[in-house]
Amino acid sequence: MKLLTYLKDQQYRLGIRSDKGVLDVAYFAEQLSVQDVPQTIHDVIENGASAIDALHALANQAEAAQDTLSSGWLNEEDLQFGPCVTNPGKIICVGLNYRKHAEETGSPIPGSPILFNKFNNTLAGHMEDIALPKPSEKVDYEAELTIVIGKTAKDVSKEEALDYVFGYCNANDLSARDLQMRTSQWLLGKSCDGFAPLGPYLVTADEVGDPNNLGIKAMVNGELRQNSNTNDMIFYCDEIVSYISQHLTLQPGDVILTGTPEGVVLGYPPEQQVYLKDGDVVTIEIEKLGSLTNRLVAEKN
Repeated sequence: MKLLTYLKDQQYRLGIRSDKGVLDVAYFAEQLSVQDVPQTIHDVIENGASAIDALHALANQAEAAQDTLSSGWLNEEDLQFGPCVTNPGKIICVGLNYRKHAEETGSPIPGSPILFNKFNNTLAGHMEDIALPKPSEKVDYEAELTIVIGKTAKDVSKEEALDYVFGYCNANDLSARDLQMRTSQWLLGKSCDGFAPLGPYLVTADEVGDPNNLGIKAMVNGELRQNSNTNDMIFYCDEIVSYISQHLTLQPGDVILTGTPEGVVLGYPPEQQVYLKDGDVVTIEIEKLGSLTNRLVAEKN
């Protein structure tokens, strides 16, 4: 199932993407007098299989009533998307997790996952404009597969780790390289407002299948910049979830950005580095997850 959030009356609403359009969950639940249907993305994540079953049942009823309740089917082009996970308790990121990316930046292959974090101020939705922070002149793109945790995970094994995953989505781990490299800690360059757009969809794990074998791309103004596969990750998704859970408890709704492949601006020779500028459009595309697009704009005074 492909889930999404969109803004209506300044509130996030839950939608289901289908061939007929986006199903407005709240609308159909009300019109069809269906009880116990999750109303937010976090309701779905926290209740897992039972919530998905309820949404499938609602979708079936909505399809049967589509002729009389057609206004409950929305066009994606008309929506103002929110981040597909709206309020994660944790945003954990893995650095230098693709072999060719580590090589292009001249970094050694890590022996353990390199972890850092972002905060909720970095969240943004599909098609949302993202401000280029005034203190930076070197904002870079990073296509990343994102894991969304579905069950409380503490000290789980690699073998069972993916059982704790609700689903996956696209992310752009935007990075202000000059701020990131100012000190040994990366946080400043990673945590500017809007620097973690997520979406457009949160796709359930059963629909994705093997997360360690997905094509992953980034385009800037239509030009292909990154073109790889998650099988180039140094630490696969099961290893990442298991490793993090050995050190801290993961909760439903936590998100993990799993690293980026080669092709970022930082990996180019210095004389060829052209960082993102006002008006640039970045699209992150991962197999089975759709395409996440954002425009970068100059920060207003």
